[in-house]
Amino acid sequence: MLVKTFGSAVYGINATIITVEVNVDKGIQFFLVGLPDSAVKESHQRIEAALKNVGYKIPGKKIVINMAPADIRKEGSAYDMTIAIGILAASEQIMAADIDKYVIMGELSLDGTLNPIKGALPIAIEAMNKGFEAFILPEENAKEAAIVNELKVYGVNNIKQVIDFFNGKTELEQTIINTREEFYHGINNYEFDFSDVKGQENIKRAMEIAAAGGHNIILIGPPGSGKTMLAKRLPSILPPLSLYEALETTKIHSVAGRMSKDSALVSVRPFRTPHHTISDVALVGGGTHPQPGEISMAHNGVLFLDELPEFKRTVLEVLRQPLEDRIVTIARSKYSVEYPTNFMLVASMNPCPCGYYNHPDKECVCPPGMVKKYLNKVSGPLLDRIDIHIEVTPVPINEFNVKQESERSDTVRERVVNARKIQEERFANINTVHSNAQMGSKLLKKYCVLDDPSINLLKTAMEKLSLSARAYDRILKLARTIADMEASKDIKVEHLAEAIQYRSLDRENWA
Repeated sequence: MLVKTFGSAVYGINATIITVEVNVDKGIQFFLVGLPDSAVKESHQRIEAALKNVGYKIPGKKIVINMAPADIRKEGSAYDMTIAIGILAASEQIMAADIDKYVIMGELSLDGTLNPIKGALPIAIEAMNKGFEAFILPEENAKEAAIVNELKVYGVNNIKQVIDFFNGKTELEQTIINTREEFYHGINNYEFDFSDVKGQENIKRAMEIAAAGGHNIILIGPPGSGKTMLAKRLPSILPPLSLYEALETTKIHSVAGRMSKDSALVSVRPFRTPHHTISDVALVGGGTHPQPGEISMAHNGVLFLDELPEFKRTVLEVLRQPLEDRIVTIARSKYSVEYPTNFMLVASMNPCPCGYYNHPDKECVCPPGMVKKYLNKVSGPLLDRIDIHIEVTPVPINEFNVKQESERSDTVRERVVNARKIQEERFANINTVHSNAQMGSKLLKKYCVLDDPSINLLKTAMEKLSLSARAYDRILKLARTIADMEASKDIKVEHLAEAIQYRSLDRENWA
């Protein structure tokens, strides 16, 4: 007897429906075809033990299993339950009248219990698009898949529950999630707040500008000056995720297997802070079976690189293209996958190896030329993609005892959201641009027009401060964002003056 069951394969952040055709005939052999990898081939032993331990068995006949389309490689152990239910239906141990209405996925333990799978949300979306009625999967993934409200989602702990369901002995409990309620419940759950930071008002201002325009930022300062503390609070002043952004972010975390069983949706902006020993593959994604890297896990959020010069140069160089294109393509010989990488880069670094160059109280002990050598660990092209360079100085001890509370994150976030709304209206007809930081040369000429006093100021700054040519566009983008924060249609001299001071590392005499 021939029976078809349905699973799914995930490529990038999208899924493809896989048809598992099971044919039971006379004979004693077992064939599994359709380009399965080793983990799929090993399912035979897992399925045999799992079925035996729940009171069923693989029939002693010739079994041919084809996983179609046969030209797509099938990877992982998530097809165990798809194949097992197909074998039981083809050998008439369970009724299979409406089995084609279900997508069935799950990795089997030897006692029949189910282990979680990766990519439950993309699979659920694809199942809904293809017109399936329901999705049966491990209970740990049920909340994640139930975000797709138009699809019935059944979370199960053991394959015996699925067998009894198809035999009409029991009913499965549907997992129901109110997507909007789940989204709005966690939208403002931030662990850190800007009010925790004493002093550093000029740095907070720079962070607010970065958040308002989506600008990348680098903080340079001695140890203990608060660089990491400030960076961790940046997500709390960014605009809240839209529901579309939350779903897109959740898909990436689902594919990477980073969703907890208690969470259904990523509703706050991600904050990723990889260690400086990270490899380039771990940062951008890839591997034998491509997985999203840290830059994709930070999509719609913040990627924080602490102690930037300590990262291997090859690792930092692979950031250049994703920062420009907001997407990374991982190519293999027979296929390629794409992961979105629309993140804000926040970096921090000491000004020199000892950490005390330009310190107001402590003296730098680095030998001559060491400061420049240390800074040169970060390439010019990468610094070119960072709009704001700001020097962080230690907070004076007397400011720690000030009882006046600093401005809270929600107050700052309100101003940031207002500035972003202006940019949304400005770029409403341009799909690839959503913030000032993403403007190209044509848009700069259109939206960053300067009056004569501003042109003279910028010209003077370029000459007096020995600013590099690459600083010119960055200053215009920053000035545009500062103007938006004040709801000003035109860029004024004071906006430009503030933008100029955020290009510390472009000054030729900085080090």
